[in-house]
Amino acid sequence: MEILEIRNVKKYYGKNDNLVKALDDVSFKIGKGEFVAIVGQSGSGKSTLLNLIGGLDKPTSGSIIINGKEISGFSPKKQTEFRRKNIGFIFQNYSLMPELCVYDNVALPVSIDRSQKTDHEYIKRILTDLGIWEKRKKLPHQLSGGQQQRTAIARALANKPAIILADEPTGNLDSGTTMDVMELLKNSCKEYSQTMIMVTHNDMLAASCDRILSILDGKIERGY
Repeated sequence: MEILEIRNVKKYYGKNDNLVKALDDVSFKIGKGEFVAIVGQSGSGKSTLLNLIGGLDKPTSGSIIINGKEISGFSPKKQTEFRRKNIGFIFQNYSLMPELCVYDNVALPVSIDRSQKTDHEYIKRILTDLGIWEKRKKLPHQLSGGQQQRTAIARALANKPAIILADEPTGNLDSGTTMDVMELLKNSCKEYSQTMIMVTHNDMLAASCDRILSILDGKIERGY
């Protein structure tokens, strides 16, 4: 069963001599529960693609369909509501709220959605699995880069979203922690039938995924 379809998506910036084709007529489908790696050189369009799927930006043309809904035509308000309920993000820069402790940062996506009840035991389990339960009362500035990264990963999992978009989710982690995090993400996908789309430069991590999409100059070069 498909959860995501990208249909003839283009994302252009600038005009005439300054025209940049960040994504150029990209099409693919991803099934529910798949763990997909997106690879490519810097500037190839990987992060742009994640932003479009997550509704953080709109395509110049083409369709982005999630769970049968064309999201690129949503109003900003509807886009925000859909994103909050269906998509989890793991950003390269963490995007943690500086005034909130680790636990409150992780619980934030659930707490702002009044239709959901915070699953405290689930959050405790995630934080424990990521090795940061004992840091739950610390503020972001009191954490190392790796601990901030793990907090961002926990936050993305907290409301059990249908799709998780991860931009280099293990970039600041050592090799041992990287494998632990990958195992947690895979288990979460299986347990909650989630779909993971991960941008990575790590060939070993990409090879461990169900499928790899390779982007070159804004186009899908190959998928396997």
